[in-house]
Formats: sequence, structure tokens, C-alpha cells
Amino acid sequence: MEQATEHIRAVSKTIEYMKENINEELTSDKLAAIASYSPYHFSRVFKEVTGVSPRHYLSALRIEAGKEMLMEPSSHSILKTLLDIGFHSLGTFSSKFKQFVGQSPKQFQKNAIKLHRLMNELDEREVTIPDGVKLPAVRCRIEAPEDFKGLIFVGLFPRPIPDQAPVAGTALRQKHREFTFFRVPTGTYYALAAAIPWSLDPRDYFLLSKSLRGKAEESFNISASSKIDVHIKLREPMPYDPPILINLPSLLFEKDSKLEEK
Repeated sequence: MEQATEHIRAVSKTIEYMKENINEELTSDKLAAIASYSPYHFSRVFKEVTGVSPRHYLSALRIEAGKEMLMEPSSHSILKTLLDIGFHSLGTFSSKFKQFVGQSPKQFQKNAIKLHRLMNELDEREVTIPDGVKLPAVRCRIEAPEDFKGLIFVGLFPRPIPDQAPVAGTALRQKHREFTFFRVPTGTYYALAAAIPWSLDPRDYFLLSKSLRGKAEESFNISASSKIDVHIKLREPMPYDPPILINLPSLLFEKDSKLEEK
């Protein structure tokens, strides 16, 4: 327990340094020195604590910083944004942004207000829960504060970080705490969840550093006949949690014609 606490403290220290120096060239050796570990030991410990490598985590932080800048009322240009967060190529930034967020920087900026409006309209709609079981199936039970009001996003991801679209996902209203995914593709997955409370501020739907979150304790393997139950307890974010990069609201409305309105 003492060693685990020491590892969390060291990793949190390097993550804080990453955030404060996001536009600098940050090598693994430099980050390991900040944690007072050897590069090899640091990489191993960092992945144990966060679930991803230091390089992957740094990329995620830079994309999260880019999202925040693009949501500013001053409407940062994409070129200025990428330079401020340590990217030197528009192509690299746009490619990474779309990979992690699910939209290009321009689309993210353009659709934010529309998505915010559509999200709040969901408060008036009913969410239907399908009946029956069509294997392979994964039933997710979510434990959340009783007074939470908003949407709980839950999805099955190939990595323990929500930095791409899930193979299956949905959004639950506060009255529902359970959902079953049917006909899940075979593979190994992590069940992750995040809660977004209703808000009048669009930023609260796209910048999720303060959102409740949680994941199933272990990954699980899906075969043709699998029927799996997982439990996810939502909690406050921790300093070492990877950013939630995927644009969750856009997943609900990506096929909605309203997003294509000029």
C-alpha cells in the first residue's frame, strides 16, 4: 500500500509538470527524472497507475488543452491553438485531434453550440432500454449518486482510456442505472463511464476534467457466447486520471441531420 501511494504521488507530480509545460518538448528521460525514477521504471509505474504510457498520456493532455482553447469565447484559431500546446504541424494536430476526439478541430468548434442545445433537449425525452438478450452481451450496472441529474455515458473501449469511439456505447438518464449491450464484437474491452450534469454552459459538456467517472475493475474478453455482467461505480476524478477526450455528445447525434444544418 505504501509503495502504491508513492507511485501515485510520483506519477501525479509528473502529470502536473506536463500540464504546466504542455508546449515544451517533454522526453521520457526528463519526466522520469522529475519522478526520481529510472526511465524504464518510470514507464512501467506510470502505465500501472494511469493505464497508458507517458507519451500517450502527454498526447491526451495536449488534445485536452486544445479542446479547452477551441471552446474559448475568443474563438482561438486552430493554428494558434496547435502552437500553444506543443504541436508544430497542422496535419499532426488535426490527425491526433480527430483520432482522440472523433471530430476534426474545425468540426468540434463549429458543432459545440448545436450539440449543447441538442443535449439539453434530451432532458425532455425518454430513453428506451431494449429487452431480450442477443449474444454476445454485456450488462453494465452503474452506481451513481442519487442526486445526480444529467446523462451517464457508458461504453466499451479497447483501451482503459476513452480516447476514441467505443465499440458500443449509450447514454443513460438519471432514472436508469443499467444497460445491456447486445451483439458485442469479439475482443477485449474496458467498460468506462462518465457523468455529465445538465448545464447552461457548453464547456461543461465537452471539457470533462471535473466529471464523475468510473470503470469496471478488470478488462474482459468477448467471445461468440459471452454473457457478462460488469459493475461501475462513479467517483470524483483523481489527479492521475487520463483526460476524457472523445466528444461524448457528438456520439449521440453523429447521424442527426440537425448537425448538418448550415
